[in-house]
Amino acid sequence: MHKDVVVPVVLFLCITFGIVYIVRLLVSTRQRIKMLQVCGSTELVESVLHAETHRYQMSALRWGVLALMEAIAFGVIQALGWTTVNPGVVAVLLGAFGLGSILSFVLGRRFG
Repeated sequence: MHKDVVVPVVLFLCITFGIVYIVRLLVSTRQRIKMLQVCGSTELVESVLHAETHRYQMSALRWGVLALMEAIAFGVIQALGWTTVNPGVVAVLLGAFGLGSILSFVLGRRFG
């Protein structure tokens, strides 16, 4: 690949994701401020924030386990010396994704 093509594309993607992340933070903060203004019960606000934090933690656990399993799958593919995409490679990747999903579900139940 040519660096004069890859660098602008990566730069564009980084800027785009940065803007999306900042907008998401602003909307979330605005939503919390509105919730505090409308709702007088601090217990309700704390329970909503606790549930939101728990949801983020479970999402991070899921994506971490999936990334780990896919990395292991790519390592297995490399170790076996497979260099072309064939049904075996696809099966290993899909199997790792499925196993990672099941593992993240089990860990989520255990720690959630």
